[in-house]
Amino acid sequence: MSGPVVVGVDGSRSSLAVVEVAAQQAERLGVGLELMEVIGWPSGGVRSGVASWDAVRTGALAEAERRALSAAPGVRILREVLVGEPGNLLAAESHRASLTVVGSNGTRGHSTLRDNSLAGCLTARASGPLLVVRGRPDPAGPVLLAVHGTSTLREAAEFAFAEASLRAADLVALHLRHAVATRPYGGSGTAGPEEDEDFALAETLSELRKRYPDVTLRCRRPQGRSRRVLVEASGDSQLLVVGVRGRSRFGGGLLDPVGRTALREADCPVVVVAC
Repeated sequence: MSGPVVVGVDGSRSSLAVVEVAAQQAERLGVGLELMEVIGWPSGGVRSGVASWDAVRTGALAEAERRALSAAPGVRILREVLVGEPGNLLAAESHRASLTVVGSNGTRGHSTLRDNSLAGCLTARASGPLLVVRGRPDPAGPVLLAVHGTSTLREAAEFAFAEASLRAADLVALHLRHAVATRPYGGSGTAGPEEDEDFALAETLSELRKRYPDVTLRCRRPQGRSRRVLVEASGDSQLLVVGVRGRSRFGGGLLDPVGRTALREADCPVVVVAC
């Protein structure tokens, strides 16, 4: 996709840090960076999505543009000021974006997915990949791909390979096992869920390795609880990519427990890819 990287701006220090990450990502992708400031409804009301020019606050956007150009001097900047609710407008913009970027509500802990947070809203409603800036990424670390079921693999794996190539980083595929019911009578006639996942993983990764020969791939199948394994691995990574089967139709965030763990507790930025 050739659309811009879209990032919300509100003038806060944390928002400016997110803008820097978004600018670097836009530069890697070779697309523009859209700085989007959303202001509340003015008295008298205007139609949602239409700029109220007498209420425009250019200071926040100007500072955001300075920070973006400092982080990525070659990036092309677009500015937009809209009136309405930030979650609604960013979700609408995400349809044409290469990537939508937001900050988390804190470094660690459940606040990241509060129902009234911007990150919580967009994980439920955004189209296309969503980057949630959080944690303390290791710039020398790998891109980490969470593998947790065949239906969450393909699109997320493609994104992870592309990111590893752009960042000149290794890619680690972390295979998070699910509990598997014992086959009746101890038989071994048909493949179980884990065998199916292994086959799908091998097939997908083999194809993508041919497309991205510059990427060094390492596969890990650690033992232990998926939540602990994922959080620990994120501490040595520069990016975590998670595929999700679906989003809540009721705006309550991700239904997938692996996605929830990543967005609540990962110690590096997280990209959510809908599969």
